[in-house]
Amino acid sequence: MTTYIMLSTLTDEGRKTLKERPERLKAVNKEVESMGARVTSQYAVLGGYDFVNVIEAPSNEVMARIAMELGSRGTIKVTTLPGMSIDQFVEMLQASPPTQEAPPAADSS
Repeated sequence: MTTYIMLSTLTDEGRKTLKERPERLKAVNKEVESMGARVTSQYAVLGGYDFVNVIEAPSNEVMARIAMELGSRGTIKVTTLPGMSIDQFVEMLQASPPTQEAPPAADSS
């Protein structure tokens, strides 16, 4: 599974819905699971975003579907980022770089 960070901002309608029914947060997490992913962490934050969600999904396509489904409701705006653990990042940096083939020589005729 790939890790994704979903940053979300409530719209006016979303704030109204959440104030009236705060349990919607947990219900949306269950919907994400029904679409093939899993919310592993979720934080309410201050600043430019209202929530930071850490989601595991099997592919970019599954994550794109989730982002489109949630965003299409008009209650949140989302920004989704693929993420990797620090261990994966360090491993990638320490691995041998992939070899690149030289481009074909330009035809001088």
